[in-house]
Amino acid sequence: MKVATAAYPSEYLSSWQDYARKIEDWVSSAAGQGAELLVFPEYAAMELSTLSGRDISLDLKACIDAVSSRMPDADSLHSDLASKYNVHILSASAPVFDDNFPDLPVNRASLFTPTGAVGVQDKQIMTRFEREDWGVQSGGPLRLFDTSLGRIGVLICYDSEYPLLGRALSDAEVILVPSVTEALAGYWRVRIGAMARSLENQCVTVMSSVVGTADWSEVIDESVGQGGVFGPPDTGFPPTGVMAEGGLNKPGWTYAEIDPAAVEHVRRDGVVLNRQHWDEQPARAQKVSATRLR
Repeated sequence: MKVATAAYPSEYLSSWQDYARKIEDWVSSAAGQGAELLVFPEYAAMELSTLSGRDISLDLKACIDAVSSRMPDADSLHSDLASKYNVHILSASAPVFDDNFPDLPVNRASLFTPTGAVGVQDKQIMTRFEREDWGVQSGGPLRLFDTSLGRIGVLICYDSEYPLLGRALSDAEVILVPSVTEALAGYWRVRIGAMARSLENQCVTVMSSVVGTADWSEVIDESVGQGGVFGPPDTGFPPTGVMAEGGLNKPGWTYAEIDPAAVEHVRRDGVVLNRQHWDEQPARAQKVSATRLR
């Protein structure tokens, strides 16, 4: 498959039509390059809050309500575009209210297929900002999506920094990592996490980022990042593990070809077999011997 991962600038919108036109422009551009899987970033949907005005978009509580109320329409748009352009789309995540989580919002990304099927993935572990300042909570469980492109998992930003979450998706050939980070250090934390999950699971990870400034938001006011596609530095993959990367803070798509057969081969007969040997860790980790050296 060919994947397109976004370095996406969220913008102040004048109308719903501007948003719909923008998303279709991005989708049609990637589809025109032959991409079959499109990955938008975490919280890029916050631009929908601007449709309710600047005062709302700058208010941490009000912007959640504004975005959540727009998500049914945004989902319908992405579903229609996935069908129209015959692509799979991981839409930008958004804070949404759900009947299963009535008190606080969850951070949710949705995967749309050309056939009209849709799966949702909620963020598992909240950052300090989400839990201490914004009141966003952990949502539903991790899911493994069995698609016509192969098995796909999603680790939203901070989730990619946790090995056990990655291991829970070890049957995925591809793990998507939509992100938003306000500083270069944050971008590298997520990128290192994405590359580590690729190494451990001997799979491909695909990282998308919000980029640019948004003086209309307290959530994504400064965003640093780029698109990137990473594989295990082993048989059939680049020695650096970097399959493709965009320019830092440069808006646009980054493309890469992903061969599921290459994932299967490296898992079966790589120079190392990290995924197979994972289960040797617990027994060894219990045998730590404290040795005093003075």
